[in-house]
Formats: sequence, structure tokens, C-alpha cells
Amino acid sequence: MLEQLKYPIGKFELPTQVNYEQTLKNIEVISEFPQKLKEAVLVVGDSRIDQPYRPEGWSVRQLVHHCADSHLNSICRFKLALTEDRPTIKTYEEGEWAKLVDYQLPVSVSLQLLEALHLRWTALLKSFTPKDLKTEFIHPGFGGAMNLEIAIALYAWHCQHHLAHVTELIKRENWS
Repeated sequence: MLEQLKYPIGKFELPTQVNYEQTLKNIEVISEFPQKLKEAVLVVGDSRIDQPYRPEGWSVRQLVHHCADSHLNSICRFKLALTEDRPTIKTYEEGEWAKLVDYQLPVSVSLQLLEALHLRWTALLKSFTPKDLKTEFIHPGFGGAMNLEIAIALYAWHCQHHLAHVTELIKRENWS
């Protein structure tokens, strides 16, 4: 049961092949995420925003702020890959970041950030040529090189993964 609460859509599975059509679908998922998250957070409401989505998990507030941090890091990683030769990206301790004071701010701050960030990120992603999609960065947490095509798939999963944390909480608690 805990595994289902942690991974409501399953763990990310590294695709063996990604085609351009799937990449476009993944970009669409990334593009739509801020609005879908905002709609789900409205259902949760201010009075329940600090409720964890699972036992020993983050609160909905922390999850929203995490998404903003994660996606900020991602766009930086993409830009580094496009402008440097196979850069090694910096990982971060997301669990420790969730303990910092800015994670106590209203979720509206990160929802606004996500909306603006995803407009820019989506514009960047839609500009990619097939060659750009094969551009790589080194991800120490991943165990080596990751191309942007795979990174797009990973972040589409990340969007769906965290959105499902909130929507499944709403269903379990009968808040809709």
C-alpha cells in the first residue's frame, strides 16, 4: 500500500526508445502541468494544504514548492546541455530543501512560478531539433549520460507523478 502511495503511476521506467511523437506528447504533459496542479490544489484548499499526501510524506504545500524547485533545476540543466559539452549537472538534496523556510510560503508563490517557468520551458522544448534531443548532460544521480529526449520523458513522468499524489489524496479523502 505504501508503495502505491509513493508511486501512484508507478516508478519511472527508462524508455528503450523514444520517438518524436512521444516526445511531443511529453512536452504537452509538461506544458499542461501548472494548470492541472493549480486546479488540484484549489480542491485541496488552504485548510488542508499542510496535509501529507501519504504517511511520512511531504505535505501538499511542500510538494508544490518541490515541483517549482525541481523544474527550475531542470530548465537550467537543459540549457547547460545546449550550451556546454556534456556538462555534469549538480544534484541537490530535495528532502533537505523541503525543510527550508521558503517551503512555508503560500503555494500561490510556487504555482505562479511554475506557470511562468513552464511557458519558458515549453517554448524551449518545442524549439528542439532532432539533434538537440540527443544532446547529453552527465547526471551523477542517474549514473551517467542522459540525453534531453530522455530528460523530457523523465520530467513528463515527474509532472504526472506529483499531480497524482495530489489527485489521489483528493479521491481518498473524498474532497472533490
